[in-house]
Amino acid sequence: MDLWFYVTIFLIGFAGSYVSGMVGIGGSIIKYPMLLYIPPMLGFAAFTAHEVSGISAVQVFFATIAGAWAYRKGGYLNKDLIIYMGASILVGSFIGSYGSRFMGENGIQIVYGVLALLAAIMMFIPRKNVDDIPPEEVTFNKTIAAVAGFSVGVAAGIVGAAGAFLLVPIMLTVLKIPTRVTIATSLAVTFLSSIGSTIGKVMTGQVVLVPAIIMIIASLIASPLGAKAGQKVNTKLLQGILAALIVGTAIKIWWDVLL
Repeated sequence: MDLWFYVTIFLIGFAGSYVSGMVGIGGSIIKYPMLLYIPPMLGFAAFTAHEVSGISAVQVFFATIAGAWAYRKGGYLNKDLIIYMGASILVGSFIGSYGSRFMGENGIQIVYGVLALLAAIMMFIPRKNVDDIPPEEVTFNKTIAAVAGFSVGVAAGIVGAAGAFLLVPIMLTVLKIPTRVTIATSLAVTFLSSIGSTIGKVMTGQVVLVPAIIMIIASLIASPLGAKAGQKVNTKLLQGILAALIVGTAIKIWWDVLL
């Protein structure tokens, strides 16, 4: 492969991981379409949807480790939420990831488009201001958290995502979790989700090794930087950035699926 191809992959990984670390997601909502569309736009060979989902799964595994580690001392990690959503999403993501081998390229694209559309809708649902609640006083419905985690895990595992782009809106609008607690905790939950996704993708031969390694290196550098920046940015701005990313991706995916 051309040197500039690998440079392009690194820049995609770095930019996507910085932004995803800032808003508390693994980054597949950003990097999936970037990997799918940018290389062919620049004249390089295109990845298949299966290859992109495999690379994304491995990259998210390392990006979420780095992002969650950066938040560990801020007091925003909710251990109960990590346990209930993390355990269920781990099981679901493995099932979805392993089962994706039986799906066609267009099927994976449609699943991804549905997830992005649902996330976009939830980001614009009005919510009460819960950001003033201290992190240690946060409560949530454990059953809803577990069911949501499993459902998101299955769907996200199919596309090689960790599901944070859907988990974050669920935490904000359904479970009523404060923004900064949501951002920090979602990174830890999606790390657990990415374990199942990564194992499933590797077992089914959907990971292209060298691009995956380059994305991992970019993620380990950029994700902690984005997470630190996110702790200083206004919560409304963080929500706005995430909403814009999700809406833009949903439009692009469905445009390609339907046309």
